[in-house]
Amino acid sequence: MSLTEEHREGGGARPGTAPPPPLRKNREFLLLWTGAGLSLFGTRASTVAYPLLMVWYGGSPTGAGLVGFAALLPQLLLQLPAGALVDRLDRRRLMILCDLAGLTAMGSVAAALIGGHLWLPHLMAAAFVEGSAAIFYRLAERAAVRNLVHPDHLTVALTRNEARGQGAGLLGQLGGSSLYAVARWLPFLLTAVSHLTALVTLLLIRKKFQSERPQAPRDLRREVGEGLTWVWRQRFMRAAVGLIAGSNILFQVLSLALVLIVKENGGSPATIGLIGTVSGVGGILGALTGSWFLKRLSPGAIVTATLAVWALLMAPVALVDQPALIGALFAGMSFVGALLNVAAGVYQVQITPDEMQGRVTSVFALIGSGMNSAGALVGGLLLASFGTTPTVTAVAAAMAAMTLVAVLSPVIRTAGRTPEK
Repeated sequence: MSLTEEHREGGGARPGTAPPPPLRKNREFLLLWTGAGLSLFGTRASTVAYPLLMVWYGGSPTGAGLVGFAALLPQLLLQLPAGALVDRLDRRRLMILCDLAGLTAMGSVAAALIGGHLWLPHLMAAAFVEGSAAIFYRLAERAAVRNLVHPDHLTVALTRNEARGQGAGLLGQLGGSSLYAVARWLPFLLTAVSHLTALVTLLLIRKKFQSERPQAPRDLRREVGEGLTWVWRQRFMRAAVGLIAGSNILFQVLSLALVLIVKENGGSPATIGLIGTVSGVGGILGALTGSWFLKRLSPGAIVTATLAVWALLMAPVALVDQPALIGALFAGMSFVGALLNVAAGVYQVQITPDEMQGRVTSVFALIGSGMNSAGALVGGLLLASFGTTPTVTAVAAAMAAMTLVAVLSPVIRTAGRTPEK
């Protein structure tokens, strides 16, 4: 059974009724799609600039790890309360506040660097605020999609969202590294401007981002508990996201190692941008072909194959030093990663009630990405202590071990053959 055959939406067009207008004519979705893409683009540009700023200007891999830790720490601390608040509050207004927070934080970094100041605590605080805003923004946008599109268009809309995310990552990677080569404050100014532009698109959307909610007394702890309980009952997703959590930690180490590999081989920040561009193309292709794979592969097959490809492509990164080869390896990893993101996103949105979208997505995000901050911190320490080749080799070995776990897991292996309990 394919992924899209499970939990299929029952709200499609009924026999004898006119089909819905094509998704490209859905004004509200296009505004959300564009604004969220701009916000992702800016966030990616600043994320790329953090390690460049600390390694090339600050001269400290440990400092780069600390800033990465601060940027990713909200994924551990804020996911669960953010999910409950996304289901409780007006999602559109919440996203507007997120853009305002990102605009303020990244504007302050740009202003400080223009003045010739680099203060590690300030950069860490700004990265934490930007990362926190991104948590709320992403959860609210994911939950809003099904309220802006016809049920028949949900899979296509989520596939396009993933392709947009990959494209925004590609352009943000290229823009952040290229602008850093011109002036170290430019990536952060770009991020501030992208948040401002995304804010305008949100103000133009008229449709509600959520269904009507009963006006009942609110209890944040109880609401979070409901999300956790619901997720705990999804055996396949619980196991799959646990494996993805481990892979995300390893990718944090690998991404930081890439910066040092390029620097040690005489490369520049522009080289990082080139590798990111090639990698982004792979991610876009993976997202665009996601629907094709979803019709032909079971959920368990997608998870296991993705982990196996990651393990195979990570190992050579420890040995090659040519930017083109490194870019090709990362493109392959991005291709299967985007495919996995599409599969997980479609599966989760389809099986989750609208009033729990924020909470359920936040639980999966916490399990999958909550320890990314630890990966950035540990990566900085490992690279400073052992260097790039031993660290990347260990990362590839750990990914291979997780692939073996997926192969041996009955829950992963039989996913799609039996209904989820």
